[in-house]
Amino acid sequence: MHIENIMERQNTINNPIELSGRGLHTGKMVVARLVPAEANNGIVFKRIDLENMPIIKADATLVKDTSRGTALEKDGVRVCTVEHLMAALYALMIDNVVVELDGEEVPILDGSSRLWVEAIEKSGIKTLDAPRKYYTLRETVVYSEPEKGIELLAMPYDGFRVDIAIDFATKAIGAQLAELKSFDEFKTDFAPCRTFVLLSEIEQLLNANLIKGGDLDNAWIFVDKVLEEKQINHIAEVFGKDPTQIKVEQGVLNTIKPHFDNEPARHKLLDFIGDIALAGKYIKARFIIKKPGHRVNNCLSRKIKTIMEDTNKAPYYDPNKEPVFDIKAIKNLLPHRFPMLLVDKVIEIGEDYVVGLKNVTGNEDFFNGHFPEEPVMPGVLVVEALGQTGGILVLKDIEDPENYSTYFMKFDEVKFRNKVVPGDTLLLKLQLSEPVRRGIVKMKGTAYVGDKVVVEASMMAQVAKTKK
Repeated sequence: MHIENIMERQNTINNPIELSGRGLHTGKMVVARLVPAEANNGIVFKRIDLENMPIIKADATLVKDTSRGTALEKDGVRVCTVEHLMAALYALMIDNVVVELDGEEVPILDGSSRLWVEAIEKSGIKTLDAPRKYYTLRETVVYSEPEKGIELLAMPYDGFRVDIAIDFATKAIGAQLAELKSFDEFKTDFAPCRTFVLLSEIEQLLNANLIKGGDLDNAWIFVDKVLEEKQINHIAEVFGKDPTQIKVEQGVLNTIKPHFDNEPARHKLLDFIGDIALAGKYIKARFIIKKPGHRVNNCLSRKIKTIMEDTNKAPYYDPNKEPVFDIKAIKNLLPHRFPMLLVDKVIEIGEDYVVGLKNVTGNEDFFNGHFPEEPVMPGVLVVEALGQTGGILVLKDIEDPENYSTYFMKFDEVKFRNKVVPGDTLLLKLQLSEPVRRGIVKMKGTAYVGDKVVVEASMMAQVAKTKK
């Protein structure tokens, strides 16, 4: 009997995508080619213009520069201005793709995510045979700079929602709010929103040898100072325009029409999605963001990533949530029965890990002798419970699990850290140490009661067909 574990699957694109354009800051023409990738590959950037074609993972810890965009760097190799593409991939739930670039920058295109979204939809989305990697936030995470009025909060929430507030001194922008309640809104309400800059920043950026690929058609320029005729002529020369084309309308130095009254706030929300995507998983959380920017977005993304990767943290258990496998499903996977079936349900499972649960009651048979006056669950039975949970991880994808058994061959580094007593809820986390090869399974197991580690063990087992 094959038990189907129902969960969202990972995606990639169906066909390669190729878009070209200038880099916002270098001004050089760049070809970006998006190639389908296998499950668990993630989003990676490949510099095909360099020797050995180095690969840089889309990872918050590799962000090295956030001055005018988000730039990744590894071993001296850079990929710049990744945020608009990352936002499109994240919002369309593309988990795996290789982005081949023949230059340092992702092309700016029209200054938004719109063309990336359209290209991905035209390519089509392919579902892969692997579960999507979600992280459900269990505690509020805060990054703030009170002296600057900056505050970024990520709070527990069953979904993905962003509320954002910006506040600029220039009247053309001022204070604005934007809200995304789900990714369903991204394509129409956020993807078309273009990047923007203040006129006072233009000179600084030009002096820093930046925005060579900027254009009055791919960025809003908000006027925060009075323009003289010679300044208009200089800007016209920089952007290759006729001076008569450059007009100041309601504090905006170009003639493109706004998609929304609060387009700057919406673009900042788009940028935030692209930056938080670098945490590496789909995050179930509500974000309340005041005065965002690439630098502070990355600070929040890194904090969340650190929490996600804390392997010593106890799994979260919500008793109101339906289990992945209940006791009936577990009995279809494991041959154990009373009094040796020591897993009551599976609350979380992925390709290489599983979290099981054992409710320890005073009626357990072993408490009669261990010990009558001070009941303590035998440590070897906690290890056995870990082993059974690991067996579920291994057997879940086998067509006829009832015809297989998991035989443990070795336990190493077993540590008994705390007692397990009646009334405890035992959480059993198993993580594969390496891929399963020829039926041999190596796992690291950790048992928790609350936030306390009670038992740790490394184990090796063999999955074999049951002889009849």
